[in-house]
Amino acid sequence: MVESLNSWANGITALRILLAPLVFLAIPEDGSGSWWAFFLWFVLCSSDGIDGYIARRRGPTAVGAFLDPLADKVLVLGAMFTLVAHDIFWWVPVAIIAARELTISVYRVVKSGRGVSVPASKLGKYKTVVQQFSVAFALFPLTATMPWTWNTLLWVGVVLALVSGYQYLWHATKSVPAGVAAPVS
Repeated sequence: MVESLNSWANGITALRILLAPLVFLAIPEDGSGSWWAFFLWFVLCSSDGIDGYIARRRGPTAVGAFLDPLADKVLVLGAMFTLVAHDIFWWVPVAIIAARELTISVYRVVKSGRGVSVPASKLGKYKTVVQQFSVAFALFPLTATMPWTWNTLLWVGVVLALVSGYQYLWHATKSVPAGVAAPVS
């Protein structure tokens, strides 16, 4: 287990979590965008691909399986909450995304307590990328003053969040052992 804590991929992921507050602090309150915030955002989001590449080459770890989605949530939700606080993003789509993330995180914790891993689905990965782009477009000075760009991406991110969340929960009902009643929603 000590080896898994000291892997390069997990180190990069932990660094993403630790540096995330710098992005939140760099987000301007006036909605004009910021090259500095955009650059930090780009680096931290890009490093997600780097740690994933390293993890696939050297073998994923249980710690990484927990930390990587956590880093995504800290980055995306932290930036979105900051944008809501600055009256740039509307709170409704961000609340929907946050509720989905909380629901699926609780589901993953419950499943992991039973020894079942719940990896990210392809649609869940697309959801994260679209949400990262919505924040990027709100931070990028050339698109920050064109709300239709990041608003469109934000709402696409909401749709993907809901559909991928439904997929996770639908698969949960399919994995109920025979003879046990599946939960009814």
